[in-house]
Amino acid sequence: MIDVDVSLSVADRNRRFDLAVRFSTDAPFAALYGPSGSGKTLTLQAIAGLLRPSRGHIRLNGRTLFDAAAGIDIAPPARRVGYLFQNYALFPHLSVRQNVSFGLTSWHRGRLSPDEHDQVQRLLDRFGLAATAESRPATLSGGQQQRVALARALACQPQVLLLDEPFASLNPMLRQSLREELAEVRRQWGIPALMITHDAEDVLALADVAFIYDRGQVVQQIGMHDASSREMARHEMGAAPASDISPLRQKLRKMLQAAP
Repeated sequence: MIDVDVSLSVADRNRRFDLAVRFSTDAPFAALYGPSGSGKTLTLQAIAGLLRPSRGHIRLNGRTLFDAAAGIDIAPPARRVGYLFQNYALFPHLSVRQNVSFGLTSWHRGRLSPDEHDQVQRLLDRFGLAATAESRPATLSGGQQQRVALARALACQPQVLLLDEPFASLNPMLRQSLREELAEVRRQWGIPALMITHDAEDVLALADVAFIYDRGQVVQQIGMHDASSREMARHEMGAAPASDISPLRQKLRKMLQAAP
């Protein structure tokens, strides 16, 4: 069960953005869907502990990762969250093997245990990376880089996998095959996944449930297996209510709004 109810604000000299989101699900694969700039990545960063909300809580499988009222804020490494960044965030000076191993080492323990070494090798084998284990990320294709980033996210044996636009950097011809591979990896590892995307095809291919984002809030929940729909209450007083339209029409409207 992923249970998120948080508020936070980010600002610079020119802009302020307020996030106030609330959703919970025990679905194996959930999507946060909506146009760019609607607060999806901020939500993932809060779950991972990279941003500290001003209010609310974050719970994972009954374990509290953050609770503002109770003063709980578990450090990112202890949250057991696997994070696949949009641009993969691979270290260019490290080999594929070193990138996958990175989350298992620290400044005071630079070497892997024999069990950890075997675990990294299994991941390299699982993702077809054994032949490129000593190569640098710059020599790899986009699909191979994604596999390295996914193997690194899984190396710490996370309780949830967070995916930030996992297919945005890929050639469209690769996306379907990698969607299928990601779905199989999630099933094999048996951990829940939370993916953010503004591509409806990602949601249709992978998600069990979708939470629709609009201007920093979750405004609708859609069940992807039965087309059920539930409107979500907006936090601001006086906000316009969601229109009584079909989920498909909602999705099409969001896609049009997101188009350049």
